[in-house]
Amino acid sequence: MTAPDTASAASAGPRQILVTSALPYANGQIHLGHLVEYIQTDIWVRALRMHGHEVYYVGADDTHGTPVMLSAEKEGVAPRALIERVWREHKQDFDNFLVSFDNYYSTDSDENRVLCESIFLALKDAGLIDAREIEQAYDPVKEMFLPDRFIKGECPKCGAKDQYGDSCEVCGSTYQPTDLVNPYSAISGATPVRRASTHYFFRLSDPRCENFLRGWVGGLAQPEATNKMREWLGEAGDAKLADWDISRDAPYFGFEIPGAPGKYFYVWLDAPVGYYASFKHLAAQRGLDFDAWVRPGATAEQYHFIGKDILYFHTLFWPAMLEFSGHRTPTNVFAHGFLTVDGAKMSKSRGTFITARSFVETGLNPEWLRYYFAAKLNATMEDIDLNFGDFQARVNSDIVGKYVNIASRAAGFLSKRFEGRVQDSAMHHPLLGTLRAALPQIAAYYEAREYGRAVRQTMELADAVNAYVDAAKPWDQAKDDANAVALHETVSVSLEAFRLLSIALKPVMPALAAKVEAFLDVAPFVWSDGDVPLSSARPINAYKHLMTRVDPKQIEALVAANRATLLPTGNAPAQAATTATVTATAEPQSAVISIDDFAKVDLRVARIVDCKTVEGSNKLLQLTLDVGEETTRNVFSGIQSAYRPEDLVGKLTVMVANLAPRKMKFGLSEGMVLAASASDEKAEPGLYILEPHPGAQPGMRVK
Repeated sequence: MTAPDTASAASAGPRQILVTSALPYANGQIHLGHLVEYIQTDIWVRALRMHGHEVYYVGADDTHGTPVMLSAEKEGVAPRALIERVWREHKQDFDNFLVSFDNYYSTDSDENRVLCESIFLALKDAGLIDAREIEQAYDPVKEMFLPDRFIKGECPKCGAKDQYGDSCEVCGSTYQPTDLVNPYSAISGATPVRRASTHYFFRLSDPRCENFLRGWVGGLAQPEATNKMREWLGEAGDAKLADWDISRDAPYFGFEIPGAPGKYFYVWLDAPVGYYASFKHLAAQRGLDFDAWVRPGATAEQYHFIGKDILYFHTLFWPAMLEFSGHRTPTNVFAHGFLTVDGAKMSKSRGTFITARSFVETGLNPEWLRYYFAAKLNATMEDIDLNFGDFQARVNSDIVGKYVNIASRAAGFLSKRFEGRVQDSAMHHPLLGTLRAALPQIAAYYEAREYGRAVRQTMELADAVNAYVDAAKPWDQAKDDANAVALHETVSVSLEAFRLLSIALKPVMPALAAKVEAFLDVAPFVWSDGDVPLSSARPINAYKHLMTRVDPKQIEALVAANRATLLPTGNAPAQAATTATVTATAEPQSAVISIDDFAKVDLRVARIVDCKTVEGSNKLLQLTLDVGEETTRNVFSGIQSAYRPEDLVGKLTVMVANLAPRKMKFGLSEGMVLAASASDEKAEPGLYILEPHPGAQPGMRVK
């Protein structure tokens, strides 16, 4: 069975959709890096619910394994007491950031135990489980076998130091803990010794699994994921898949394997099964037919949002487990990149993370972060950066200065002069037709996970509305009663435009949208409401300020609250790294120039109105640029390795406008776009075209 993409899975009628995010581990706090995923998923879920689809979003705390056991031991409490406390903390964080789980559960549940046992026994009956005696690392000081993540050493593939026992964060290779070079225990620091033990393996190398996965990989939505899976699979007949050790020895906090006393399911087996366990719990509460959603051939769709660091587990182990245990396989798996803060790594293991709780406690509005992440997220696995200066500028400019400003400029006039009732004839204004026509495309961008495009188009429409208000000048119209009809039209068009923009932003800022719904006295927004304008029959309510601006002191307080975690932590033993980002090495500075030299370069803001690959070149893209002139410019740029053409259309960039035209074999190049890169453009992080602030306009000069 090949996993279909989202578009082919969609139908004209209501759809049944099960959505999950990766499960946070139950021995740490939720931080902003985690929230990239949960906010991304929640926006997608909310956008689909606005179509009227039956969408269930479930999650759970990942509660089993040695780290939880050791954390509980350190605190002097039972593991279950620890995970119950952490569950409450995690749930509060998700509620604060408006993550709309239909059920948030725990992998330490009866539903999960029963499902794990049934899946294991089904795989065993299918001949895909082997019991083997293996040698594994044993900590002679702690007197316990060491799980993969508690053994560190040098990667056997690339030689990177300080890597975990199951996978390398540098090259992405997976391996056995015994393959590590110069290993040491992350618990005691002792050099592990080898001891024999019987373990259970899922035979991923079986030709049945290989053949299934080769077919399934073709339907993944992200080319990067497909390419990575094919790399892991290897060529047909030369498969590189290794069997998967799914058991661990006591002492271990988890589910005991049926018929194998003292042996426990590895946490990476019971964690993904926890998706189904959470949904099964919800199904029992809602009266849903759980089996109808998870049996092979189910018409319901199933999507997993994950970080790119756990792609291996979700695109190899998980679908193979489901396929050969009598369950349906995922419709698709969507992976995202990591988060950096002001260009620096975010990593729990290195103490460089900002907690979700501190964000709220310092007075920052969670919807500000939701908007900022949305403005930067797309359908790829690209990393995103939280730059606090940019964060403040975007929130204050876009949300308050552009969007909220429309309502604040119009509501007072409508309430005081027209009893809060719109002019019905104004609802047919051409500007409103433009906004209504844009809503289906914005909704489609959300479903395609191109949130940056959805936000950008929404703010471009907000710019158009503000331009309309500036041209009409309602403050001047209000000075003369003779202009009452014109004033009524202006403020009515403004409020209806504000309503349409609010529909477009609802998946990103649901709490703000709820305030707007109350202000306008309308039912909760759905996408089809674009065609149901405001009416004079229902007056608006008194306007109350909807959102404040970011105060720089709030950001200062946030940084101060996390200052201890924003400092280097030296060589402290790491647990579970949550991000991995490579920072480009700074190149030597060029020779000093004078201001006169710089003034010779005419840098202009340009909008990329079209982009396509160049036949016969594996490096160039052909860009059509709007530079505010009567005609567009044609520019060839060597950025094909970093960008898909369709991802660049609509973006603003900066170009050298007075560069002499250059005749190439592919055509005439009439300028040069600017991009940042590492000294080695083939290395991470690669090439990045420069993008001005969204408020810039084509033709503006960069000084």
